Amino acid sequence: MRILLDTHFVLAGVNRELGTRYPLLDKFLVDGDIDAFVSAASLWEIAIKSRLGKLQPRLPIEEIPEYLVLAGFDILSITVPHVITAADPEPETRDPFDRLLLAQCQVEELQLATIDRMLVGHPLALKL
Repeated sequence: MRILLDTHFVLAGVNRELGTRYPLLDKFLVDGDIDAFVSAASLWEIAIKSRLGKLQPRLPIEEIPEYLVLAGFDILSITVPHVITAADPEPETRDPFDRLLLAQCQVEELQLATIDRMLVGHPLALKL
């Protein structure tokens, strides 16, 4: 299975809280045959919110991508097909980062691992 982690899960991983905050997803990642991806959009969102003082990740922004790769995640770049594709069906959320994550899932045939109440019911969302 191929999954894309929502930013909530990326932050929990960076802060070394994935197993304690989201034990079901942590077990799923460890025990399953999973290819897990982190979107550059999530890194962008974390960088913006950190600079605005809304987030304080455990690591400096510049170190997060390398940490994620060493932890076994693939970084998914943002490409033209990702930005011109609208997730089908259209999600309830108006958040541009969430919409981009869903578009990436659609283009790359991924499922989005999320706890966001605006996304969990979407057909592209992973059912844990």
